[in-house]
Amino acid sequence: MSSNPVAETVASLMPRARAELTELVAFKSVADFDQFPKSESEAAARWVADALTAEGFEDVALLDTPDGTQSVYGYLPGPAGAKTVLLYAHYDVQPPLDEAGWTTPPFELTERDGRWYGRGAADCKGGVIMHLLALRALKANGGVPVHVKFIAEGSEEQGTGGLERYAEAHPALLEADTIVIGDAGNFRVGLPTVTATLRGMTMMRVQVDTLQGNLHSGQFGGAAPDALSALIRVLDSLRAKDGTTTIDGFTPDASWDGLQYDEEQFRKDAKVLDGVELIGDGTVADRIWARPAVTVLGIDCPPVVGATPSVQASARALVSLRVPPGIDTDEATKLLQAHLETHTPWGARVSTERIGQGQPFSADTSSPAYAAMADAMAVAYPGQEMQYAGQGGSIPLCNTLAALYPHAEILLIGLSEPEAQIHAVNESVSPQELERLSVAEALFLRNYAAS
Repeated sequence: MSSNPVAETVASLMPRARAELTELVAFKSVADFDQFPKSESEAAARWVADALTAEGFEDVALLDTPDGTQSVYGYLPGPAGAKTVLLYAHYDVQPPLDEAGWTTPPFELTERDGRWYGRGAADCKGGVIMHLLALRALKANGGVPVHVKFIAEGSEEQGTGGLERYAEAHPALLEADTIVIGDAGNFRVGLPTVTATLRGMTMMRVQVDTLQGNLHSGQFGGAAPDALSALIRVLDSLRAKDGTTTIDGFTPDASWDGLQYDEEQFRKDAKVLDGVELIGDGTVADRIWARPAVTVLGIDCPPVVGATPSVQASARALVSLRVPPGIDTDEATKLLQAHLETHTPWGARVSTERIGQGQPFSADTSSPAYAAMADAMAVAYPGQEMQYAGQGGSIPLCNTLAALYPHAEILLIGLSEPEAQIHAVNESVSPQELERLSVAEALFLRNYAAS
């Protein structure tokens, strides 16, 4: 990184950043209170609130959102007449999954091979620290040149919409000229990237019923309609032979014109087993950023261990459909529902239930904020030009903010590059990326204030 006062300040703050991230990662702040104590999330929220207060934020508050969690808000005033920037991150995390699969304990930040390991280190407690580093660097080098609103969500990973509903009920609270969502990531380590699009998502539960009760497979099998087999046929109808998503009414042939994803690199990032083919057609970027993608998330059926020789009377599955920009999620949900009903065989009874959805998002990359970020990233990442990528995942809050504040510019950056393995075991963050992105955000705020 080329020498400049902001970069030098951030570098000097990195030991403190590690210590703070260690404290924050230690909270088991999974917003599923059937599995994890609510007190852990509340303690993490208080940690963020205390950090904002220590940095001079005003109106710091723990917001009780409708889903039973807390988001943390604070306001840092800038010079009179300055623009307002909203900085977003979330402090809740995914469950650690199989703790035995972690090399080191998931809620203890541990350095290994130049990375810091721990649940939430990248997604998105590291994002909280990134915002704090950027603001501290500016305060040490002439001051923060914009008004800053800071919001740390407490249930992003659960998708229960608490902050979305709170923002809709208090529309003035998060209003800003520009919004920086710190919950995305570079395309790869060392390549500065903004996320220009997000796929939306709909989740649907489908149940197939064929009999009043299970039957002996020897006595009735061969004529009695098997609900599990019917469900398997329905689910299979959602994909073509090559794995392309095929839902009646969709034309899955959109293309991605921006940054491309090398197929071999994708295989490595996704840890695809040797000899196993990728699914779908078109480029990898087409498939993961520009086209719909269906995934069977789970099936309720008898487990192999303890299974009996029975024809199943009922079976159900949870299906996720990722929806690319340009397609309305409400319409996609209707098409998915109709497809499942149409393709259920043998006259079996089928019922569907939508259990969640979010609209896709597409940013205006021609805006002044993007130019300010490009200039900032060129300094933070010498010799690299800012890239525009998509993201297959969903951040429903983006659409809520875009609807509430249609004139606001929204940028997505963050620490969740492929090596971070977010949502998986052994999640980690690159401290170099934390340092460089903190510098980039600080310089962005300075550039944007002057634009």
